Amino acid sequence: MVKKGKESDEAFARRVLGKLAACKDLVVINDEAHHAYRQRAEMKVSKKEAEELGIDLDEATRWIEGLDRIHKTRRIRRCFDLSATPFAPTGKTNTEAGLFAWVISDFGLNDAIEAGLVKTPRIVVRDDAMPNAKSYRSKLYHLYREEEVREDLNRKANATDPLPDLVQKAYAILAYDWQLTAQEWSKSGHEIPPVLLTVCNRTETAARIERFFNSGDCLIKGTQAPDQTLRVDSRVLEKAERGESVTKDKDYDQRLTEIIEAAGLPSDKTEDLLALKQQEQLRALVDTVGKRDQPGQKLHNVISVAMLSEGWDAANVTHIMGLRAFTSQLLCEQVIGRGLRRVAHDMDEQGLFLPEYVNIFGVPLSIFQDVGEEGEAPPPPKPSVRIQVEPGRNHLEIRWPNIQRIDAVLKQELVMDWENVQPLTLDPMNTPLNAEVAPSLTGFANLSMVSEIDLEKAVDDFRLQNLIFRAARKLYLQSADSFGGDKQFLAVQLIRIVEAFLDSDKLDIPSLWHQDPIRKQILFALNMDTVVAHVSRFVSAQNTEKLKAIFDELNPIGSTARMRSWLTTRPCLATEKSQISHVVYDSAWEKAVADLCEKVPQVVAWVKNDHLDFIVRYLWRGSSRNFIPDYLVRLNNGKTLVLEVKGVDSEQNRAKRAAMETWIKAVNEQGGFGHWCFDVVFEPARTRDALLKHAERGG
Repeated sequence: MVKKGKESDEAFARRVLGKLAACKDLVVINDEAHHAYRQRAEMKVSKKEAEELGIDLDEATRWIEGLDRIHKTRRIRRCFDLSATPFAPTGKTNTEAGLFAWVISDFGLNDAIEAGLVKTPRIVVRDDAMPNAKSYRSKLYHLYREEEVREDLNRKANATDPLPDLVQKAYAILAYDWQLTAQEWSKSGHEIPPVLLTVCNRTETAARIERFFNSGDCLIKGTQAPDQTLRVDSRVLEKAERGESVTKDKDYDQRLTEIIEAAGLPSDKTEDLLALKQQEQLRALVDTVGKRDQPGQKLHNVISVAMLSEGWDAANVTHIMGLRAFTSQLLCEQVIGRGLRRVAHDMDEQGLFLPEYVNIFGVPLSIFQDVGEEGEAPPPPKPSVRIQVEPGRNHLEIRWPNIQRIDAVLKQELVMDWENVQPLTLDPMNTPLNAEVAPSLTGFANLSMVSEIDLEKAVDDFRLQNLIFRAARKLYLQSADSFGGDKQFLAVQLIRIVEAFLDSDKLDIPSLWHQDPIRKQILFALNMDTVVAHVSRFVSAQNTEKLKAIFDELNPIGSTARMRSWLTTRPCLATEKSQISHVVYDSAWEKAVADLCEKVPQVVAWVKNDHLDFIVRYLWRGSSRNFIPDYLVRLNNGKTLVLEVKGVDSEQNRAKRAAMETWIKAVNEQGGFGHWCFDVVFEPARTRDALLKHAERGG
């Protein structure tokens, strides 16, 4: 340990900001901002409830203190606090007056439900049994409030103890509805099942509920599935959050192993999960409920105690059972929030989201609207497909430069006056390629002892690239002072000029025998001074306009490998030649393009520019716009084709194409990204022609 004293504001900012340490005028977005306070808020809920909500008021003020220190050194221009529950935890019913003082815009949970942004929560309005004697509501509305339930669940009990009779009956109804939902989802093509979530009061209750399902005490078929039922041990989860190790519970460890083995993952991924510590396995399962190709993909029953502070909200939660006390509306909102994320975002003919429901027992949220018996329940949401970077397809990666703008700059360029270049003849009769030697003792050569020196055997010493470099170097030394400008840039141009001259018809060798590549190479080497002198007569310097690409400093290179996974219910097609697992198409033409890219042999790799952030900036009516081309296609000649498909042309589309052509020219001049080209197709029948046209041209 080295005692360095108190950390300065500058050192603190550098440590906390990391890569952003060089930036100033920051915008801060606080997610779940109800955990951050400048002054300690008055809290009238119990300490236990505060812990369940993840609220530590003393610790919460540390975040604001940290922002103050960053503000001193980097300036924070704006700070936006986002929270689904912007109320101080007072234990009272939430009102407008209870909002945090700094709230300037309140889009509450009720607004989100009415707007269709989240699922619509549905509660029990009535049943055919006796209601609660005080509230006259169904006992299923707030199960834990019923005396026989509260007393039974609020005690230390063994896992083998049966659940209260009312709870068992409530589970039978809710589980039956879950079963119907699961069947509808399966018929609709869903690979991920809906989830029944239970939030209960203590770990003993959670163990009893787990046994209730796994032992078959729940009479609904399909609920007895131990390898699809996860009891979240809050003690293990808390240890995982702190990075601490826990003493293994053999039974619990065996349960996690069975769930992981039944998840249907590849064997190598399963082995990696089984090798993790118990708390790491639990975290992996909790975080991936409802996510395809992940450990928690097949779970359909989750039982938990302390998940209110998790921010956990699997999209496939369709049923919630609350078996605990709810002394504040904040607790109720936190619980139902676990099941409000939508599965799909399909719209009806009026452009409104189709409703999705989450059915809830035992959570007395006051904003619930009574749902009558009229009307039909909406059909199950369409099964979604996860669009992701496909493992094992790194060879299909397509990379591109992220260019913020393109500047035109003047640069000096060497040009060859090819029209006036006079032919140069290299006469082999003036250039010996071999010689014979013989000993001479008396003034006469002994021809019987002749030996040959043949330069053709020394071809390795006459490599063409080395010869071209030497020639360019000689020409550069002779004329660099007269040309001026960037010497390194001019030297590269000189090399290209010499290469072009050696390959041109301006250089004549009047001998078929010397057309052999090796002899020609040696002939060039031995006459390089002549070549240099001849070329120098026809080279001049000119100022030309060049395009310079200015890259995005934070993300200079884009790649298909960096695409974030996303879900869609739109029609899509699995790919084989793309690093992205599926291509989404919104028209028959787009599907035809995808089919062609998969089938045309000249296409090596391709991708639809969807969620890739490949954009080209262009000006339209005085403002900067983003042009998002349709496809990137890598061809077998090394070219990368930017392909745009358009049904109707317009002035704005022509402006896009002009910007794209400039982008292509700048990237090709810049170098480092291979050769790029661009094409637009206005008729579906010409799509194949466009691909083949660019594939046939040289790279």
